[in-house]
This record gives sequence, C-alpha cells and structure tokens, in this order.
Amino acid sequence: MELISLLQHNVPFFLTSVFVLGLMIGSFLNVVIYRLPVMMEREWKTQAQEYLGRGDETDEESPFSLSTPASHCPACGHKIRFYENIPLLSYLLLRGKCSACQASISLRYPLIELLTGVLSLVVAWHFGFGWQTGAALLLTWALIALSMIDIDHQLLPDSITLPFLWLGLLLSLFPVFADMRASLIGAIAGYLALWTVYQLFKLVTGKEGMGFGDFKLLALLGAWMGWQALPMIVLLSSAVGAVLGGGLILFQGRDRAQPMPFGPYLAIAGWIALLWGDQISHAYLRWSGMA
Repeated sequence: MELISLLQHNVPFFLTSVFVLGLMIGSFLNVVIYRLPVMMEREWKTQAQEYLGRGDETDEESPFSLSTPASHCPACGHKIRFYENIPLLSYLLLRGKCSACQASISLRYPLIELLTGVLSLVVAWHFGFGWQTGAALLLTWALIALSMIDIDHQLLPDSITLPFLWLGLLLSLFPVFADMRASLIGAIAGYLALWTVYQLFKLVTGKEGMGFGDFKLLALLGAWMGWQALPMIVLLSSAVGAVLGGGLILFQGRDRAQPMPFGPYLAIAGWIALLWGDQISHAYLRWSGMA
C-alpha cells in the first residue's frame, strides 16, 4: 500500500518507474518479435505434415518458445548472462558487441527498448496514475510488437490481436475508454470497414491489397476506443503511411511495387488517437468552423 501511495502522489517517482518498466518490457518485446513468428512457422509446418499424413516424417526440432532456449549470441552460442541483458545499459557497457566473440549486436534491440520506455513514459504522463494508464500501457506494448512483426514478416499474429480485441471489449464494461455499445460497434465496424475495402480492391484489380490481420487490428482499435474513433484512425493511418512510405521510397530507394505492411500505420494512428483523439477532433472542428 505504501508503494501504491508513493506512485500515486509522487509524480517523478511514478514516471521514472514506468519508464524503467517500459525498458524491461521492451527487452521482452525483442524476444516476442523474434521468436513468435518462428514458433508460428514451426506450428504451421507441423500442421501441414499432419494434414498430408507425413507426421512421422517430421524432423524432431529442439524446443523453441518465448522462454526456451535461453537467450544466446546467434554467432557463437554464448549464453547471455543476466547482467548482460540489462536494457540499454548492457548494450552500452558491451559497446554493442558480444562479450565472448565480439560479434556486433544489432542496434535494433536497444532502440526497441528505448522506444518502449519512451512511449510508456508518454502514456503515464498523459493519463496519470490510474486504470487508464495500466490499460494504455498494455495496448502500447502490444502495438509495438505487432508493428515490428508486421515489418519483418508482413504478419499480425492472432495470438496478440485477438486477446487484445477481447480485452478491449472487456474494458468497455467499466468503461475505461469507451462504453460497451460503442466498443462492440467499433469492433464490428473496424473489421468490416477494411474487409469491404479489401473485397472491392480485389474485385477491381484482382489483387489482395492487405491482409486479414489488418481487419482484426482495426477491429481491436475499435473495441478499445469505440466506433467514433475509427474515421480518425483510418485518416491518420493513411497520412502516416503517405509520410513514412514516401520517405522510404525517397530516401532509401524502396521499390514502389514492393508490398508495404499497413499494420504499423494503423498501430501508430491508433496510439495517437488513444492519447490525443479528442484534442485532434476539437482542433479540426474549430479549424473548419464547425465548433
């Protein structure tokens, strides 16, 4: 109780605690981002072998999960000690290299840790101590994992999107961000909106413009924030996609014909709408002379 009271009444301590927690969660998200797609690929392979009646021919693979095997250097197999796995600090002390073989450690790992810490800090600063902060932190961490997996594999795992969709509906019972009616309509409308766009695009072009994971992600965001937030999320995601996609083409020479994942744009737009959706709406209404 004393700790809760301290977190509630001491703002610097509360914000610092959330930032440190975000760094630690970021370290865990690095594991999720790398291992979850591998786990899914192994599961699909096993299911395919069983479907084809070749289950006995499947090569036995070593156990692989979020906790097994222990973290190790991919170059030399050196097991990462606990003091070599302190978010940000270990990377700096090791100078970005494995302590055993001196192989370079990707800068991406500390960047994701830092990103998670900073976004967690922003959430805590915006909402303050309370249930909204706890829920928003969970959603923020899920969106980071989904975005990075989609960037790497053009995949939005159901094992993340579906539980968080249900969590959004559950939170509407209280409500935390949206009431139950708005949340339920938001989940349905979010899915059907992109599903309709997908079907129309496929009908006109004969191509698939996006994946089913995008439908579920927008349904998730609709469940959390209600149907009223969906138009803003779609517009913001289009704007974010235009800016970031244009930047990749302009500065990195990315092929225009190369598919670009839409999930990260939805995630960024949803996170912005969660924190500043009302302010953006009011600013637009004032600018347009409607308020």
